[in-house]
Amino acid sequence: MNKYLKSFLHRGLIFAGFGPVITGIVYFIISKCVDNFSVSGDEMLFVIISTYILAFVHAGASVFNQIEEWPITKSMLFHFSTLYAAYTLCYLFNDWIAFDLAVIGIFTAVFVIGYFAVWAIVLISMKLTEKRLNARLK
Repeated sequence: MNKYLKSFLHRGLIFAGFGPVITGIVYFIISKCVDNFSVSGDEMLFVIISTYILAFVHAGASVFNQIEEWPITKSMLFHFSTLYAAYTLCYLFNDWIAFDLAVIGIFTAVFVIGYFAVWAIVLISMKLTEKRLNARLK
């Protein structure tokens, strides 16, 4: 088995359990803020399974950033595509966003802005750390 696939599966299995835990916390908060909030057993099971899968994919996709043979743009593209597909499908299947082109367009815009804002922060942090380490070495 490819070492990156193995790493994807390993990371996914380690962190996938956080999806349902976060869902439980969000639903708890909603239940405290919304009168007569209820979720059926069917809905809850579907949410637990889908957020488990979402967290699995999210954690596993970090392996794309570790493939040293790939340029940063390729790893970002694979990482972005994987996360976008997983989040979009999860949100649509759970009816957290409507299956409407305008809504999906807004979701996509917010996702793209958020994704690249996080990447920009990470890249800037890495560059600053690299400069400090190089300064120490000199």
